[in-house]
Amino acid sequence: MTVEAEPAEKQQPTTTPGPVSWEHKDTLWSISLFGTAVGAGILFLPISAGQSGFWPLLAVTILIGPMVYLSHRALARFVLSSRVETSDITDVVEEHFGLVAGNLITVLYFFAIYPIVLIYGVGITNTVDSFIVNQMQFQPPPRWLLSLSLILLMMSVMMAGENIMLKVTEFLVYPLILILFGLSVYLIPRWNFGALFEVPSAKDFVVTIWLTLPVLVFSFNHSPAISSFARLQRRDHGANAVRKSDAILGVTASMLLVFVMFFVFSCIMCLTPEQFVAAKSQNISVLSFFANEFDNPVISLLGPVVAFAAIVSSFFGHYLGAREGMRGIINQQARNMGFETDPKTLNIFIVLFFILSVWIVAIFNPSILGLIEALIGPLIAAILFLLPMYAIHKVPAMAKYKGHISNVFVTATGIAAVSAIFFQILR
Repeated sequence: MTVEAEPAEKQQPTTTPGPVSWEHKDTLWSISLFGTAVGAGILFLPISAGQSGFWPLLAVTILIGPMVYLSHRALARFVLSSRVETSDITDVVEEHFGLVAGNLITVLYFFAIYPIVLIYGVGITNTVDSFIVNQMQFQPPPRWLLSLSLILLMMSVMMAGENIMLKVTEFLVYPLILILFGLSVYLIPRWNFGALFEVPSAKDFVVTIWLTLPVLVFSFNHSPAISSFARLQRRDHGANAVRKSDAILGVTASMLLVFVMFFVFSCIMCLTPEQFVAAKSQNISVLSFFANEFDNPVISLLGPVVAFAAIVSSFFGHYLGAREGMRGIINQQARNMGFETDPKTLNIFIVLFFILSVWIVAIFNPSILGLIEALIGPLIAAILFLLPMYAIHKVPAMAKYKGHISNVFVTATGIAAVSAIFFQILR
């Protein structure tokens, strides 16, 4: 997660793998990756899943644990398969698949992540605006001013560097985990067990799971930070980088499964499908809806706080991936034209581009859930699930991972998530 440019041709260490032990920085990485995942997707997942009831959500819960861990592990291993220590995912794609394919996949990678950064501009503006109006009982400032102030605040943290970003993320995510768990427990007395007796037909059950997969993939996605994460594991641990990254990703997936799905179940058991439809139409997170729906000071205060912390912490990781993708596209095109870019000038351009584009979209306030379902989830699934599986069968450096049943599972769930977009279009 570095801001500074790194040397391009430092070769991967050749030390022999040895035992690895858990360190404090590993905990920070797990927290940071957790924070990347727990953003708008988590806060909108109950709204999507809640419209279909309890039992499809239970089936989705069984799938999500292995989906999250195995897919992110495969993507990290793909980044670590490069011969060059400092390669990010855009460099690895070009190294393994050639210039043309590398350019194409780099563009897809960027457009899988960039809209998420735009979503967070919308989400943070709506969350703070809703808090000002409904909880503080104030008149909100003009949307253009509110959105610009929030975006500049988030971008200033990213521009301060890796250590500042990790510290701010830690500051946000620890309370986020505690409050998320506390709210999940707090909602238990409001559970309506009638949802257990509403069993959908087999067709509705399967279709619901299928259509929920893109939102599910987005909700647990921390792939934008995986490239930087894997690169720094190799810098710090050399030949032990794969084992170290596997361990950290396993802890992250376990944390997500326990804390997030408990929260989602608590939300599902508290509201009716009609209320979830109303929340979707208002284009706000489930916690902001709770704060507005229930006359309860605890939910009214903590709901928007959780939403704010989740969106801000997740913005950091997704901005890293989008910045990396844009830098890769520009550098590739510059090399094709026979010149090299100036790193400092390129960084300034990228920062200004993101500030302006996120600000404009936040002012227009498009449908967040619609973007997730129709575009972002399938694109992420293609990069996160299918690209590493293809590399395992085509790239010699990845051949050692062939023959595992987990590859079949990752491929099947990835295809299902990608194909959901076609159903959405036809529907």
